[in-house]
Amino acid sequence: MRWSVLFLSFALLIASCTSQTGKTPEPTSLPTTASAAQQTLIKLFSLLNAGQYVEAEPLYGGSYELMQTWNPDVEPSDHTALWTRACEQNGLQCLEVRTATFKNLQGDTHVFQVEFSNPDGSLFVLGPCCGSNETEMPPVSQFEYTVTKNAEGKFVVKSLPPYVP
Repeated sequence: MRWSVLFLSFALLIASCTSQTGKTPEPTSLPTTASAAQQTLIKLFSLLNAGQYVEAEPLYGGSYELMQTWNPDVEPSDHTALWTRACEQNGLQCLEVRTATFKNLQGDTHVFQVEFSNPDGSLFVLGPCCGSNETEMPPVSQFEYTVTKNAEGKFVVKSLPPYVP
């Protein structure tokens, strides 16, 4: 008697867990856009590193306000000139991506943890700044970058390269 009650309880449990429609649910998966977003991120920094600012411009979707502040003599709509100054004079480190690891998806925004390579191939490390020591301002070698789609449905990077004063 005890075994039949146990068997009946088990059978009811299994029956309650099956789909009511009799169909197997469709598998769900994340969109395969993380790879495309990652490629946009890598391409932007590769173009900036090569000084190909005209080609890089459409891959950037963030603010130009800081670059405009640094360069008040440059027309705000001249993004190519702003990138040239930012990468070559103003301290943005327009380096090649060493690694770009997908962290997560926040709504429509892909978040990556990025490391950069110095021109000699070594890991770029942003050290303490402005009179601080390593205890007060620990060195950083990993930077968070976000990539999202613009109004035209193309991926764009939303963050500027690291800055070294």
